Amino acid sequence: MNALILSTLSGVIMMFSSFLLNDKRAIRTLANVLLLLVIVANIAELNGWSFFHINLRGMMAFDSFALLFTLIAFAATWIFFLLSGKDIEKVGVNYGDYFALIFFVLTGVVLAASFKSLLLLFLGIEIISIPLYILTGSDKRSLISVEASLKYFLMGSFSTGLMLMGIALIYGATGTFTTTLMHFEKGVPVLLTTGMLLLLFAMSFKVSAAPFHFWTPDVYDGSPTVFTSFMATIVKAAGFIALMRLFSDAFSTIDNQWKMIVAIICALTLFIGNITAVFQQSVKRMLAYSSISQAGFMMLAVYALNADAKEGLLLYAAAYSFATIGIFAVLIKMHDYSFEGFNGFAKQQPVIAATLVIFLLSLAGIPLTAGFISKFYMLRATVTGGSIWLAVFAVLMAAVSVYYYFRLIQAMYFKQAKTDGPVLDVTSGFTYTLIGVAAITIILGIFPNLITYWLYF
Repeated sequence: MNALILSTLSGVIMMFSSFLLNDKRAIRTLANVLLLLVIVANIAELNGWSFFHINLRGMMAFDSFALLFTLIAFAATWIFFLLSGKDIEKVGVNYGDYFALIFFVLTGVVLAASFKSLLLLFLGIEIISIPLYILTGSDKRSLISVEASLKYFLMGSFSTGLMLMGIALIYGATGTFTTTLMHFEKGVPVLLTTGMLLLLFAMSFKVSAAPFHFWTPDVYDGSPTVFTSFMATIVKAAGFIALMRLFSDAFSTIDNQWKMIVAIICALTLFIGNITAVFQQSVKRMLAYSSISQAGFMMLAVYALNADAKEGLLLYAAAYSFATIGIFAVLIKMHDYSFEGFNGFAKQQPVIAATLVIFLLSLAGIPLTAGFISKFYMLRATVTGGSIWLAVFAVLMAAVSVYYYFRLIQAMYFKQAKTDGPVLDVTSGFTYTLIGVAAITIILGIFPNLITYWLYF
C-alpha cells in the first residue's frame, strides 16, 4: 500500500512540476527523489512497516511476492531515470508530464502485482496501458510515432474488450470477482472456460506473446526509443506477474483446461520471436523481436505455477529489465540503429562496449549472468511442472538467440568502422551507472538468493 499511494502522489506532483520548476534538471532531480522515496517506502513495507492502514476487503494482497516484484520494478525504473532521464528532454517540451505518466504506469504496476479481484486486475492493466498510449505518440514531430500510438491504442482497446468480456463470463459462472473464492466442485462451467480463455488471450496481447504479438515490432520501433526501453521491460514483466497471479489464485485447480494452450503459446512465442529476430538489420527492431522471445521464457512460469516459477519470474524480471534498459540507454545515444552503426564501437568506447557485452550475454543466458540463472529456474520449473519437451524446445530457441546477440558483439569488436567510429556524448556518471548495472547483472547471476531470499521472509 505504501508504494501504491506514494507512486500516485508522485505522479500528481510531477504533473505540476512543469509549472513550478523551469529548470529541466530540477524536474529530473525531483523525479529521482520521489522515486527513491517510493523505493524506501516499499522496502519498509517489505519489512512489515505499512504507513497506510486501509481496509481493502480482500481485493488486494501486499504479500512478499507482490512487494518484491514492485521493488524490482521501481529499482529498474530508477536505473532507467539515471541512464535515460536526460534523453527524455529530446522527445518534446512536456518534460514533467512524461515523468508523471511513468509514475502513473508504476501505480498500475502495483495494482497488477497485488490484485485479488478481477476488477482491480482490469484497473491495473488499464492504468498501465493508457499512459503508454500517450508516451508512444509523444514525439509529435514523427509520423511513425503517431502511427505507432494509434496502432497501439486500437489493438489495446480490442484486447481490453476481450478482457472485459472474459471477466463478465467468469462472474456469470462463479458469482464473484475475487480470484481466491472461485471454487469448482461440480465440473467446470462452459462460461468459466470461455471467460478464462478470453482473459488469457487479452493478457497475452498485453505481454506480446504469440500469436498476439503482431503489434509489438511496429509499436516498439515507432515509439521514441527512450520510452521503448521502459515499455519493453518493466511493463512487460508486470503483465506476466499479473498473469501468473491470476492463474495461480483462480485457475490452478483446473489446469487441465488451459495448460496445453499455454504451452502452445510459449512454444509459438519462443519460435516466432527468435527466428524473426535473426533476420533483422536494425538493433532496435531486433530487440523488439528479442522481447517477444523473452516473453516466451517468462510465459513458462505461468505454465509451471510452482515455487521455482515464482522465484524464476522475479529473477527474470530483474535480469531482463536491467540488461535491456542498459542496452537501450546506449542505443538512444547512437545516430545509426543498424548493426553496421556499431562497427568499431569497442575501439571508441571500450568500457561501454564491455558493459554491453555483459548485458547481451545475460539476455542470451550465458553462465555467470543473471539471465542464465533466471532461465535455469524457468527450465527447472517447466520440467517440474511436467513438460520436458517444452523445456528442451526452450533450450533450442535460447541457442538460436545466441546468434543475433553475438552478432552485435561481433560488430563492436571484430568489424572496422567505415569512419572514425561512433562517438557518444556521455558523461562519467552515465558510464559509472552502466558499470554498476553490469556488476549487478553478474552478482545476481552468482547470488540469486539476494532476491529469492526475500520471497520467504
